[in-house]
Amino acid sequence: MKNFAGKIAFITGAASGAGLGQAKVFSKAGMKVAIADVRQDALDKAVGEITAYSGAKASDVLALKVDLTNRDEYKAAADKVEATFGGPPHLLIQTAGVNSFGPVEASTFEDFDWVVGVCFNHVVNGLLIFVPRMIKAYAHKTEFYVATTSSMGAFMAGSGTGPYSAAKAAVNNLMYSYAEALKPYGGGATVLCPGNINSNIGNAEKFRPAHLKNTGYHISDGTIKHLNSVHATGIDPVELGEILKEAIESERVICLPDHNPENWANQLRGQNETIEDYTLPRTEREAKAAARMAEMMKQFAPKDGEEAPRPMMWEIPEGAEQFGQGRKDIDWLDDSRKAK
Repeated sequence: MKNFAGKIAFITGAASGAGLGQAKVFSKAGMKVAIADVRQDALDKAVGEITAYSGAKASDVLALKVDLTNRDEYKAAADKVEATFGGPPHLLIQTAGVNSFGPVEASTFEDFDWVVGVCFNHVVNGLLIFVPRMIKAYAHKTEFYVATTSSMGAFMAGSGTGPYSAAKAAVNNLMYSYAEALKPYGGGATVLCPGNINSNIGNAEKFRPAHLKNTGYHISDGTIKHLNSVHATGIDPVELGEILKEAIESERVICLPDHNPENWANQLRGQNETIEDYTLPRTEREAKAAARMAEMMKQFAPKDGEEAPRPMMWEIPEGAEQFGQGRKDIDWLDDSRKAK
């Protein structure tokens, strides 16, 4: 997809973070942009930010408060887009996501329902609701495209991010399928797999629905503050949006957050090596993992003339020492995996 001007985009999770950056980029490219999020106050603020950045008219930005895991609400949002802009989106970008950190073996049904519901099920909802409309309206007539914001976590296991990593791996595989499936209709698909983004996903626990509050993880103001400090060092959302735009123009199925495509294969190669190591006996696998960790940690070793180790990227704030641990009242959880 190369021509964006005058076309329609629908972007989820677009009231802040990566989704807002995408909305700014594609609005500046001349698209009419519908933004969907669950937070009305953030949506109201986002509209002003988008028009200020892109110079678009306010009437070319449609803000929709939607629980994207609710199919009836999502269908109503799709109808609203068509009624407002005269057709379904030419570009569907699903970016809404949440995460929580803790031992996968301490997870509750609610942990999985929340994280998988937002990170994977909402993607399924959007594809099943919008793609048939897009095909009927645009197949063999004009360009149309679907994209989803996944994560580098899709390529790796995470004993502290089990629901999230599983959901993102499923998103990736689904998008590979759509990249092939949409070819006969003249469409395409890209999955964006960033690492760290300067976003407010660290605050996700604050917006977890009441009926899904039961978690097996240790969550506190300190752990939330820690996540926010980590994400503050991430890639700028507009920069990431520009990288995604280039990937869509080039019809890359996988988009990694780097301006230099030569670095992408290297990043994936490292993840693939970890997966390949799962085929090895435990002792050999653990030895290779320890060697990789030692090599990585060299960047933090003292340089000539330094007396102390070089600092890490961020400081762990007070109250976050138990980050990624399970609740301390889970009596079957190993003590090393439990908050003290």
